Amino acid sequence: MSIASDILREPSLTVGIEEEYLIVDRETGKLIREASPSMLKDARLALGEQVSQEFFQSQIEVGTAVCKTVQEAGKDLKRLRRIVSDVVEPYGLAIIASSSHPYAGYLTQQHTPRQRYEDLAEDMQKIAQRMVICGMHIHAGIEDHNLRIDLMNQAAYVLPHLLALSSSSPFWEGRDTGLMSYRIAVWNEFPRTGLPEHFESYAELERHVSILAHAGVIEDSSKIWWDIRPSHHFPTLEMRITDICTNIDDAICITALYQCWLHMLWRLRRENKRWRSYANMLLYENRWLAQRYGTDGKLIDFGRGEMVPYSELTEELLEHIMSDADALACVDEVLHVRTILERGTSAHWQRRTYQEAINNGSSPEAATKAVVDMLIRETMNGV
Repeated sequence: MSIASDILREPSLTVGIEEEYLIVDRETGKLIREASPSMLKDARLALGEQVSQEFFQSQIEVGTAVCKTVQEAGKDLKRLRRIVSDVVEPYGLAIIASSSHPYAGYLTQQHTPRQRYEDLAEDMQKIAQRMVICGMHIHAGIEDHNLRIDLMNQAAYVLPHLLALSSSSPFWEGRDTGLMSYRIAVWNEFPRTGLPEHFESYAELERHVSILAHAGVIEDSSKIWWDIRPSHHFPTLEMRITDICTNIDDAICITALYQCWLHMLWRLRRENKRWRSYANMLLYENRWLAQRYGTDGKLIDFGRGEMVPYSELTEELLEHIMSDADALACVDEVLHVRTILERGTSAHWQRRTYQEAINNGSSPEAATKAVVDMLIRETMNGV
């Protein structure tokens, strides 16, 4: 079947957001090692299927309902953060929306005793031990299989831009890594990650997945962890490259940008146009630049063939999608990107908090604790 079949039908572009939080001791700031069964029971009673355990017991994941608009998704996400925070508070704990803990050691962590995670730990060995990282995944409803593949091929271009906006993992084991998103460096150690391959159709993707499944390497496509992928469970295109945003309005902004970018790509397709596809060799360079410098640096404008400041590229991106933001009624959410550029991402705040504490005479240990305290406050700011 050709990707042209039924591809002009407008996708719903419904929205779902998944966030993974780290659970810390509110007083000491330390990452917990074991989660109380009663606390997890409380979370399930409060949120049902919208909450789940992650690989490590110090992590907890939430997912919004399927939402028709970005505003609806944002409202549900705020509710989820608030309830999870309320659930852990009586245990002397707090959640932080950060893709790494500023000083936790990964060797001390206990993974969740579930068969799925037991298998993962056995399969990945040391790599799995380092997975004390959290991300944000955004689902966009695209019902036609081939359209999902077509838009995935084109959407890869904007993934580094979204990563830069979300950066929240500059520290690892008490040290500044020099990267805005160290989470990506850890995640890169896993197989079947990074940018997706280019496929001509959904059937072609399925053939490749079936080769791995038949060989016994994976059970199904849920074990393919690309930066963007067709969801195994839902009729969605799942964007997975981003760090989790400490500020919830930043998360809603990135969701709106992603939704509008997909709408723009569909609109071009309807007009018998398309966004130019670039080789992964080129896209990986921008991915690295976003991982290293975030919004402070430059990305390659492949059309111009030169490096361009991130802020300038953002204005160009807005020009491309403003009619789509208007059509989807999320102009305010999209324009929040300018606020992110003005006051920085979580990675900026973490470094700033650390340096201010050092300048005021704090030890490195006390300075990283100050970073955790800031993350606790800002995770719930606006919620």
